[in-house]
Amino acid sequence: MRNHPADELFSRSGRSHLRSADDLRRRPTRVRMPSSTGYMIAAIVIAVGSGLVLWWMLANGGDEAAWLPAGLAVCVILLVALSAREVVMRRAWTKYLLEHGIQEKPKSRSSHSRSQKKTFSASMHSAALRTIQKQSNLADSPSATPEAHFEVAKLCHDYLTSTEEAVRSGSTGSEKGIAIRAGQERVRLLHKHHLLTWARGHSLSLTREAQQKARTFDKIETANKALECIDSTLGVFPDEAELHQSKAAIEEFIASVKVAHWVELAERSAFKGQYKRAIDRYRDALFYLNQDVIKDEVRAVGSDRIEREIEKLQAALRGTETERNGQQPS
Repeated sequence: MRNHPADELFSRSGRSHLRSADDLRRRPTRVRMPSSTGYMIAAIVIAVGSGLVLWWMLANGGDEAAWLPAGLAVCVILLVALSAREVVMRRAWTKYLLEHGIQEKPKSRSSHSRSQKKTFSASMHSAALRTIQKQSNLADSPSATPEAHFEVAKLCHDYLTSTEEAVRSGSTGSEKGIAIRAGQERVRLLHKHHLLTWARGHSLSLTREAQQKARTFDKIETANKALECIDSTLGVFPDEAELHQSKAAIEEFIASVKVAHWVELAERSAFKGQYKRAIDRYRDALFYLNQDVIKDEVRAVGSDRIEREIEKLQAALRGTETERNGQQPS
């Protein structure tokens, strides 16, 4: 995902501008190409060497069958190297082609390089758009996760950044510039769609996870992660009403968790006869309940209930103090 066509287009274009004629003349005529045979020889040497070292260590330790784990280690290393060969060689060839893929001809080299560069840029521009559209369709499938939308949003962001730099540099012609602008409009719509979809899905998932947590600290910590997700997206789209509604809902959930926590502590203190501590904890619950993030109707109902409990506890506290004073000797 990181080495998508848009990145290859502009990184390759930047390197071609930095190369001067002297650099091209000083380049070695023979370039070392990636070799699958060399890779396997190196893997065999490493595997055998590791097996010999393991055999020597086990034999010195008194293991009579040291050859068995040593041979097993050699087989495992070879299997891992063989399974990773395709990925390693593909990356090596990609790096080789990016660095040495454009071969300059001795005759009419400058005109040929310019035409080849233009053809490459146009094809890579189209390939980048096709890649983004393909990943967008996959992310919009019903089975896709919010992370898939985030990956597409990153692709769109990288594409927009790279193309904007190319347009500002003036390296594109008028026709190519029109095509890039048209592509940017499409990608901006996809960027917004996938980033908002990710924020919506990811924050909702975190909020549901927070609701299922047992401890208050875990509830608040998970909900704050959902809040960070919304805030980061608001930094890109500050006028999106749905994001502000989601943020308000999460903030209300966090406040309600804090209120429930202090109410529970107050009820425990009241059950133990610690009336003064229970009153203080009910007042802590009122503090969080009176925040602006709580809906007015919820705040009114909750405040009435807590105020009644405080009045009961104050009456019980006065009764306890009167009883204590009555029991004191005159």
